[in-house]
Amino acid sequence: MLLEVSNLTAAYGSIEVLFGVSFEIAPGEVVTLLGRNGMGKTTTVRALSGLLSKPAGRIMFDGKPIIGLAPYRIARLGLGLVPEGRHIFPNLTVKENLLMAASNLAGASDPWSLDKVIAFFPRLGDRLSNGGAQLSGGEQQMLAIGRALMTNPRLLVLDEATEGLAPVIRQEIWARLKSLKEQGLAMLVIDKEVDALVEFADRHYVLEKGEVVWSGNNDALVADATLHHRFLGL
Repeated sequence: MLLEVSNLTAAYGSIEVLFGVSFEIAPGEVVTLLGRNGMGKTTTVRALSGLLSKPAGRIMFDGKPIIGLAPYRIARLGLGLVPEGRHIFPNLTVKENLLMAASNLAGASDPWSLDKVIAFFPRLGDRLSNGGAQLSGGEQQMLAIGRALMTNPRLLVLDEATEGLAPVIRQEIWARLKSLKEQGLAMLVIDKEVDALVEFADRHYVLEKGEVVWSGNNDALVADATLHHRFLGL
């Protein structure tokens, strides 16, 4: 397995948020975390990325324990994060946002480069000299994904992949993620658009109040007519 999460627990101060979360992702596999707002999805991502103080349990990335490691060390191992809210650098240009993240520590034979990201997201090529704050929400999300790709990750983690984006931009993001899957990139995707996710994801985990309450493949997700009402709807 590329990523193995076992019995992950986490808290913010005295408030416990995760209660024994376990899931796994194989190389090249696309897995989703589903659930209503406030159920622990982003906290799980923060724990994976080293952004959460003192999580407990076990997180193995390519056979190496990463729980407690600094975020930059986890990123160097090959975990690329597209955080909720994008968090691009507003005072840097698009080109600078991309180049500052460039690395190929794993020695990929065909690494992501500035030209490759621009070919992947042509809109960014038209905005290279624009500051991050001058971009639309959709362009900022493309930039956040492109920035993560410039690290040449082995696992791409996307927290709220299309939240707040116009329908046409959402469709473009989904098309690009499908392309990444076809290229063999493993992904962990959080989003509320279940219909879009089942078109390219392999397996799904549903979180409810900090616990995994359901897991299964696309067929099982589509076949469970009550799942959306119980755990995914507003």
